Amino acid sequence: MEKTLAIIKPDAVQKGLIGEIISCWEKAGFKILAAKMVQFTRTQAEEFYQVHKGKPFFENLLNFMIAGPCMALVLGSEGAIQRNRKLLGNTNPALAEEGSLRRRFGTEGTANAVHGSDSPENARWEIHYMFTAFEIIDYQHYLTDVFEKIDYQDH
Repeated sequence: MEKTLAIIKPDAVQKGLIGEIISCWEKAGFKILAAKMVQFTRTQAEEFYQVHKGKPFFENLLNFMIAGPCMALVLGSEGAIQRNRKLLGNTNPALAEEGSLRRRFGTEGTANAVHGSDSPENARWEIHYMFTAFEIIDYQHYLTDVFEKIDYQDH
């Protein structure tokens, strides 16, 4: 199972869309392996988005990401990175594919509702930046080893 990092950005959190967006990922077959609310400091946002340093939108992106809380998640599925990128859609909500998360929930530019890792290398770095190993569930192990041992008639 491949892992990818996803972030529900401050605009979507402020609009109360966390549950609806997570539901979209679950309906698309992703497993939620970790999730937590975070509030980036400027330094943390600069570190997290260092790949964009020097680009014209960098300062606006930083200001946007520190403006309010975010929901960070680790999603798992086969081909998670590319499948999630497809579900997210174009970074510009106006150009995003119909039905994509950014088209449905984003408004413009950096206020595009969601972030997703764009490569295996970035996914590994981003996941380890946001989560400790203890916070990430080994979903496959959990399903096979725990649920098979539960006698549901006793509950």
